[in-house]
Amino acid sequence: MTVETPAKPAGTHPTNGATHGAPHKSGLDARIPAGPLAEKWTRFKADMKLVNPTNKRKFRILVVGTGLAGGSAAASLAELGYEVDSFCYQDSARRAHSIAAQGGINAAKNYQNDGDSVWRLFYDTIKGGDFRAREANVYRLAEVSRNIIDQCVAQGVPFAREYGGQLDNRSFGGAQVSRTFYCRGQTGQQLTLGAYQALSRQVNAGRVRMHSRCVFQDLVVIDGKARGIITRDLVTGKLERHAADVVVLATGGYGPVFYLSTNAMGCNVSATFRAHRRGALFANPCFTQIHPTCIPVSGDHQSKLTLMSESLRNDGRIWVPLKKGDHRRPEEIPDNERDYFLERKYPSFGNLAPRDISSRAAKEACDDGRGVGESGLAVYLDFRDAINRLGRDTIAKRYGNLFDMYAHITAEDPYRSPMRIYPAVHYCMGGLWVDYHLMTNIPGLFALGEANFSDHGANRLGASALMQGLADGYFVAPYTITNYLASNKLQPVKTDHDAFKEAEANSRERIDRLLRVRGRKSPNQFHRELGKIIWDKCGMARSRQGLEEALRRLPELRQEFWENVSVPGSGESFNMALDHATRVADFLEFGELMCHDALQRDESCGAHFRVEHQYEDGEAKRNDDQYAYVSAWGYQGEGKAPTLNAEPLVYENVHLAVRSYK
Repeated sequence: MTVETPAKPAGTHPTNGATHGAPHKSGLDARIPAGPLAEKWTRFKADMKLVNPTNKRKFRILVVGTGLAGGSAAASLAELGYEVDSFCYQDSARRAHSIAAQGGINAAKNYQNDGDSVWRLFYDTIKGGDFRAREANVYRLAEVSRNIIDQCVAQGVPFAREYGGQLDNRSFGGAQVSRTFYCRGQTGQQLTLGAYQALSRQVNAGRVRMHSRCVFQDLVVIDGKARGIITRDLVTGKLERHAADVVVLATGGYGPVFYLSTNAMGCNVSATFRAHRRGALFANPCFTQIHPTCIPVSGDHQSKLTLMSESLRNDGRIWVPLKKGDHRRPEEIPDNERDYFLERKYPSFGNLAPRDISSRAAKEACDDGRGVGESGLAVYLDFRDAINRLGRDTIAKRYGNLFDMYAHITAEDPYRSPMRIYPAVHYCMGGLWVDYHLMTNIPGLFALGEANFSDHGANRLGASALMQGLADGYFVAPYTITNYLASNKLQPVKTDHDAFKEAEANSRERIDRLLRVRGRKSPNQFHRELGKIIWDKCGMARSRQGLEEALRRLPELRQEFWENVSVPGSGESFNMALDHATRVADFLEFGELMCHDALQRDESCGAHFRVEHQYEDGEAKRNDDQYAYVSAWGYQGEGKAPTLNAEPLVYENVHLAVRSYK
């Protein structure tokens, strides 16, 4: 590797994304437009094929998921004139998990006049992902980020403003500029409401048919193209067929494979994994993000963890006692006996080091015996200095609802004593493989937002998830889906086609199989056991020995699940146990795929930290000669090892470099 380059290179560099010793190339075509990086998206839009406004009414598009990516895509496609069906498993589209995002959304507007630019956002994102993302997709994301803010302001999203009325910005990890727009600690909720309003307008206009309390069961592929889906009504249990010209999956990530995560318990991998079973390649499944600022586990009763926004690290300082076993109250420990370890180890970025680095640093401090709290698995996030400098009122205006949430959960006052935080599973960089058009290797099947792999590499920078979801939904998919429809002569299909019958029969058999077992252990018990294996062996730190052990234990757990799971009730009514069991069944297979991916990628990069591959200072050590590629896995059947296809990552505009935040 070379030393890190400046933020913007003087010119174009030779390609250095070779994959010597890589697995076979599958002929994956990312379909990246020719020309200079900064002109690719403009050229694509200029050259794309169009659909006559009158003809758009002849096409039907199914959008699964109503979060930021799905809601914005459904609204935008309907606004263009397409007939759209929107699906969500919640009782309302606005309850999608995007509402849980807290801290902000990035955009290269340079309102602070501090040197930000599209290039700098692009480079920060490539570097933050440890050079494991596709250049062209990331640059497009940075480019369209500027439009997102204008769109959301026009929708009435109440972004924070400075005294003079201008939109305010704050900093997030992995950046040295202030580019994050925010609504206190409720940014995801406000952005989701903006997308929901746009979607509701189209529902009222009759261009979107809304299907709530409806869960994805299977993808229907006809003549090699995605042409529909099978769903199950959660209330009645009825299986339903839906035919279309395009299927869009915007179903989020798979964090709950770990059981404990900051995700809602309803978040799951089922839609993307079942598309994977139908032939869609799954890319980089082991790239999962650990968020450094979460409320620590408090007992065995928990089913999820609570995120404390990364924005808190703007004014909060993270520390542990210098001495092992120092159990004094934090206010009794003087500054010279505190270790502000992020500021010590990463002086250039300090408490705003990227999430993967900050999480590992916190784990190291706790493993060293200097963790705080009863369990010793926590570090302090301290606002004492900020309150003394700025005043309590200023801190309350910036983070008040987050402080209230912490106090409500822990019965501790963060204005008086430091928060206790510890890393937790938060986001998934892996997802379905997509090309530049956000289309999977199955023509007509598109994946947006966290459901695809395309933009974040091996680690996501804070405030970039909301940016990607809205970029994909508002500003990318409407163009690329139109180009697909105009480029393909699609014959009409009906739901009585044999492919629909076969997919529905498979879905029914899977449900019946679960109901027939009548075992002794609940789906939740299996989910907990699975989560512990994945967290211990494929969590913050991974090793060959641990991953091989996981790959021995997971098939045994999967076999026990199908022999001993208890699912009471029937499939013809509202049945939460059945719904949970179907997700756990998918997680059990998906967990094996994650471990296969983590074992095969014999390097450390970003959040994928193999203990065998680290520098003397403990930082992740990449192997660009052999692993500068996207791992795209093909499904071979239950219990069979997946096949690996590699898409080489070619870097023509940045140097591959040792990622340093010191």
